[in-house]
Amino acid sequence: MQGKKTYQEKLFVNFQLSDYVPADNFYRRLKEQLDLRFIYPLTAEYYGTEGQKSIDPVVFMKLMLAGYLENLNSDRRIISTSRLRMDILYFIGYDLGEELPWHSTLSRTRQLYGEHVFTEVFKQVLKQCIDKGMVSSSKQASKQASKQASKQASKQASKPLMVFLLKPMHRWIAWLKKRYWTMW
Repeated sequence: MQGKKTYQEKLFVNFQLSDYVPADNFYRRLKEQLDLRFIYPLTAEYYGTEGQKSIDPVVFMKLMLAGYLENLNSDRRIISTSRLRMDILYFIGYDLGEELPWHSTLSRTRQLYGEHVFTEVFKQVLKQCIDKGMVSSSKQASKQASKQASKQASKQASKPLMVFLLKPMHRWIAWLKKRYWTMW
């Protein structure tokens, strides 16, 4: 007899997102490796003590990092892609079905920080990725293999990589500036 699959949505589901993001997943490792608490004091001056709570600055920067790494060219795409990807949801600390920030919140937060603060914070986040070995290139790998990886050598090897990564980052920020910072 031929089987036929019919879908019946469950009313209650016992589901833990961390169980479905593999241990070797890039965003899972990134979540474990990055320490973004430095963002809170850097952005504290932009927030009041009363009123409605804003987007968490760390969540904002994680969404921006995901947008950069996934080459997503709009805030709408960052949010829509994050909504569909369990690994990105896990990385930013959201659960399935939990409402993500509106795409306009990303634009407003970027505008709130301004270009200089946003760029400096983003560079620090990207540098942490490099320092933790989460972002690399074949150029860096071949340099490190040939130098027998002392601490000094790895610092020197990461410096050209930072320049290598900052070029597309500056293009991405220039695109953001043209698209978002000039509209306010």
